[in-house]
Amino acid sequence: MALWDIKAKALGAPLHDLLGGKSRDGVLVYGHANGTDIEETCDEVQRYIDLGYTAVRAQSGVPGLERPYGVSDERMFYEPADAALPTQTIWSTPKYLDHVPKLFERLRGRLGFGVELLHDAHHRLTPIEAARLGKALEPYRLFWLEDATAAENQEGFRLVRAHTTTPLAVGEVFNSLWDCRELISEQLVDYIRATVVGAGGITHLRRIADFASIWQVRTGCHGATDLSPVTMGAALHFDAWVPNFGIQEYMRHTAETDAVFPHAWRFEAGRLFPGDAPGHGVDIDEELAAMFPYQPRQLPIARLEDGTMWNW
Repeated sequence: MALWDIKAKALGAPLHDLLGGKSRDGVLVYGHANGTDIEETCDEVQRYIDLGYTAVRAQSGVPGLERPYGVSDERMFYEPADAALPTQTIWSTPKYLDHVPKLFERLRGRLGFGVELLHDAHHRLTPIEAARLGKALEPYRLFWLEDATAAENQEGFRLVRAHTTTPLAVGEVFNSLWDCRELISEQLVDYIRATVVGAGGITHLRRIADFASIWQVRTGCHGATDLSPVTMGAALHFDAWVPNFGIQEYMRHTAETDAVFPHAWRFEAGRLFPGDAPGHGVDIDEELAAMFPYQPRQLPIARLEDGTMWNW
């Protein structure tokens, strides 16, 4: 990312020009709505819509489970890494599978089909459980079901794909093309979520996207708050160029982070616009950054109700 940024700045050009120029003016993004129950989640989705979003990921608390994945006290700045030492959450797949279709039934009943809805299962389901969830969600026309099952078992997606037409997305932890070769070439997923900072930078992510385009798989790059605004800037220039673009995750940073990392992008009407500043358009104020000392944060661990360790 740094080398692409340096060269673009040397040429006085926005990074997307070095890739071949923009394929679109603005980049479709989705926000993260979460609530302790279905009604609170619906209210949060509506709040994102009121802010101009046209695509929203919805996560809800599950009755009987303490602090399930995707639910936080913070609404606009959700960050799952929440403590210096890992906290503990409790998980139950049966309770989750019974609850999630009720969430999307309520969302569609309240909002209709004018907004794109997404959901993240966070690798916690077996392939047949993921297939069951995808099938149950078909009436609610999700934009995608993310991380339905652990992608280390690429063959598991064959079983999921055979049982549901709900679009599937995976790949935020992938490091190379080889992590997703079979998923793409066998058309087992619809969106590849590899990110510029994790999958070899702009150069290698471009290889993944070009490979995916052969099988009509689109990009949906990871964009959580543990990735800095520098990563978002590079990703947005990549998104603006890549022909087989799908959507970009957009978890907003706090005002303090935005101040430390002044950037050229802007949000408007459900899209991010990368701007035309030279390079990836993100800078850093090191003096201001020094006012915010590093505070270690760890991701939670997950256990089943009987105490068994489970996929986070």
